[in-house]
Amino acid sequence: MQKLSKKNYTKIGILGGTFDPPHKGHLYISKIALKKLKLNKLIWIVTKKNPLKKKPYLSTKVRINLSKKITEKEKKIFVKYYDDEVKSINTFNLLNYLKKKNKKTKLFFLMGADNFAKFHKWHHWEKIPKLTKIVIFPRQNYSIKSLKPVISKKLNKRDLIHIDSRKVNISSSLIRKFW
Repeated sequence: MQKLSKKNYTKIGILGGTFDPPHKGHLYISKIALKKLKLNKLIWIVTKKNPLKKKPYLSTKVRINLSKKITEKEKKIFVKYYDDEVKSINTFNLLNYLKKKNKKTKLFFLMGADNFAKFHKWHHWEKIPKLTKIVIFPRQNYSIKSLKPVISKKLNKRDLIHIDSRKVNISSSLIRKFW
């Protein structure tokens, strides 16, 4: 595996998920994160399966290829697959692995407010902020304000970054409904 922590790559964004399928909403938040957080690069990390969702509609190989196609013109966005290397589909294990490989790199984990609302169900969710800043994007029908009680009780606010951007009314599940 190529190390991610080259001298000019000190701030790396991570957008993890099944990307079933990848879409312009993923690309939009990636571009916003690159700009607002001044990231050196952003990695879309495709996983076999989300532990909290049903089996993906598309195969892992197809999702990786579609992700590469949608990001092919983006010089700072890369698509990777780590499940076999990490031997896990859990975000905590992935981030722990990346942090050990890239000790001097600052990680930023991107997620929508819809996923953050279920964050307390993730494997070792309370340890994730020790590995990365959590970057939350607004999503349709999810208000950042409504998440604040959860945030203040469970997580340190300095571990979270709220990105104020327009809500993209697209999701992989919405796309699959029309297939």
